[in-house]
Formats: sequence, structure tokens, C-alpha cells
Amino acid sequence: MSEMNSLISKINRLKKENNAVMLVHNYQRPEIYKVADFIGDSLELSKEAAKTDADIIVFCGVDFMAESAKILNPNKKVLIPVRDAQCPMAGMVTRQELLNLKKQHPGAAVVSYVNTSAETKAESDICCTSSNCVDVVNSLPEKEVIFVPDENLAKYVQTKSDKEIIPWKGFCYVHSKITASQVKEAKNLHSGAKVLVHPECPLDVIALADHVCSTSQMLYYAKENEANEFIIITEHGMVERLKLEMPEKKFYAIIATCIQQKKNTLPTVLRSIEEEIYPVEIDREIIKKARVALDRMLEVSRKFG
Repeated sequence: MSEMNSLISKINRLKKENNAVMLVHNYQRPEIYKVADFIGDSLELSKEAAKTDADIIVFCGVDFMAESAKILNPNKKVLIPVRDAQCPMAGMVTRQELLNLKKQHPGAAVVSYVNTSAETKAESDICCTSSNCVDVVNSLPEKEVIFVPDENLAKYVQTKSDKEIIPWKGFCYVHSKITASQVKEAKNLHSGAKVLVHPECPLDVIALADHVCSTSQMLYYAKENEANEFIIITEHGMVERLKLEMPEKKFYAIIATCIQQKKNTLPTVLRSIEEEIYPVEIDREIIKKARVALDRMLEVSRKFG
């Protein structure tokens, strides 16, 4: 048995013994998919976390994702295999900065992208993901909407909403570096391919898309579309997921890597489940307040599908 297969076998055995569930984000390394109970985007993983009956949740992603799982399961043990797998964008707006912004716009609703800390979510009216951001914003009665922290995503939502969006200056260091010239070059190389773009990209990149969507929506679109070639404009790990699901189709990536998402490995996952490290700890009062924002988001998703 190879070392990889041995690690996979040990992890799967321990999952059963410990009644643990493995939630894995689309951007993870392909070998991590092999121990996943569920692979998905932020919204799908939130839904899975909310309904799991496992005693332990091992979250293969970055910090804010594991925090969201803990908020939705305060009485379960939630583990993140690598403690410093941290989303830089989630740290780009603090609780105090959001409170200051709310004072400047007292009548505005507050939408926090899930890529935020638990403390920021606790001061928000509702959360959103890249797959439901437009539905969430348009579901609100308020005319003004504070949207934190991703400025590119806020600008995209503004193109789909009559609300006045008040953006923050945050960004995804992966998507914000993608340029229109890169996409045009890819289109020239693969002229018949459909272009799927993540909404964290700049607007001039989004303008070149055949479809704008979250990572898992890319998967569903590619499965349902009769086209056989797709240019995937997001973190390049998503192409591995697409190739795994649809080996008969062709997917082309641009070089865009989230170093934080790649910190999880099979050895770190095995150690996490063996030693039950690293547990996510959040103040109970913050959990209570942040849960409201996440539950509201999930309710909107149930309504709009």
C-alpha cells in the first residue's frame, strides 16, 4: 500500500471510530478530496455543517469556514487541521471598523460576506456567500446596504441590484490579481471554450464571462451545459475538482493559487483527527449573535434555492 493510500485508510477508519465528518472546500488539494464526506463551496459547506449529526467536524478549508461551522454547531467539536490556514480577506475588516461604518450609515443594513471573522458576523444583519450574494442583498427591505469586506464582490452585486451598496476596501488576494488580459489570452488559446468567472474578480474580468458564479455553481453549469471546454477563472484548484467530476470535458485554468487553502495535507488531517486538534473556540455571546446572521442567510437560500 502506498503512503498516500495508507494515510487515506487511517483517516477513513478514524472518522468512523470517532463519528467525525470531513467537510472539504473546493480549493483544497486533490488528495484531500479522497477523505471528504462532502466537497463544496462556502454555502454548501455551511448547509452541511448545519445539518450534520456527527460528533466531530473536521473542516478542511480556512479559518472563517471552520468558525462558521462552530457557530452553526456550538455544542459539537469543530477542528481545523492547520491553525494558521487563515483567509487574509477575513481579517480586512474588524468588528470596530464595522461599528464605525454603521454609525456613518445608521439606516443601512449590514451584509457580511462569509469571509469574515465571527466577531464581524456578530455585528451584521445577514451573511452571504458568492453563490447567494445578489439574492441576499435584494431580499433586504433597506435601500442602503453596507457590504463587507470584498469590494469587488460589492461592485458585482451593485450591477445586479437597485440598492445603494456601501462597499469596504477588502479584497481576495487571489481573485483581485486576475486581469482581463489573462482572460483574453486564455480565450484566444481556447476560442470555443465557455468562460466561467468567480464574482470576487474585478469587473473588467467579469465582463468577459459567459457565466459568473461560485465555485460549485461552476461545477453545476459545466455538467448541464452542452459545451465540452471551459476556461475557469478562479483559484486553479477548482479545475482539479472539475476534472475529477467530468473527465470527459476539458477545463483550462489560469495560475491563481490560494496558499492558505493548500496548507492542509493528508498528514495534517490525520494528526487533526488523531489528536483532535485544533479545536475552534468562540465566545458564546458572539456565537449567539453571529448565528442570527448565518441563519438568515440560510433562510434566504432555502427561499431562492
